[in-house]
Amino acid sequence: MLNSKQRAYLRGMANTLETILIIGKGEITDNIVMQADTALTARELIKGKRLESSAYTSRECADILAERCGADVVQVIGSKFVLYRPNPDEPVIKLPKAKKN
Repeated sequence: MLNSKQRAYLRGMANTLETILIIGKGEITDNIVMQADTALTARELIKGKRLESSAYTSRECADILAERCGADVVQVIGSKFVLYRPNPDEPVIKLPKAKKN
């Protein structure tokens, strides 16, 4: 689970990312989930887009993919969404630490 500071950090990083995952009409298939999972393992942070012909909202797409890939939803704006999952073997992105009270 990401805190607000980590989420803001990842949103900033996602600004420059290209959209690599596109959800069209039809269901979110195992093939789409596999693409997202592979991309998250390689990149840790990915940006996706929902086409207008999709039966899902952008939030639903992000939530379904995050649940099935074990990722966190960083941001959903309009038709685009950002997912994050750290690579367990070789993490590339260093998140800011949470403040201790």
